[in-house]
Amino acid sequence: MSAMQRWLSGLTGRRIGTDSAGNIYFESRRDYLNYGRKRRWVVYAGAPEATTVPPEWHGWLHHMMDSPLDTARRLPWMKPHQRNLTGTPEAYRPSGHDYAGGRRNPTAGDYEAWTPGS
Repeated sequence: MSAMQRWLSGLTGRRIGTDSAGNIYFESRRDYLNYGRKRRWVVYAGAPEATTVPPEWHGWLHHMMDSPLDTARRLPWMKPHQRNLTGTPEAYRPSGHDYAGGRRNPTAGDYEAWTPGS
């Protein structure tokens, strides 16, 4: 993020909060014309990657809720937010994937391929 972007965000908006990834969230000081509500935006801590926005802040950014969810109220089944890893070396690859060795479990002997007309 450039110094100019940080300066303009502080000038035209008010800082709402920061998430665990270091992203900073802003809301405009006034309603925008033809928009009918305050504008909300995020200034990313690193590279601008939309998948780094956790769900607590996603709903607030898209005007689904008036305030971001409380991050202190974590339920046991909730996992920490993880960015989209598709296309990276950390992406999930099942055991039969070419990049994971390319070996699959053999198919069962009762499989019979379909052929047209039979």
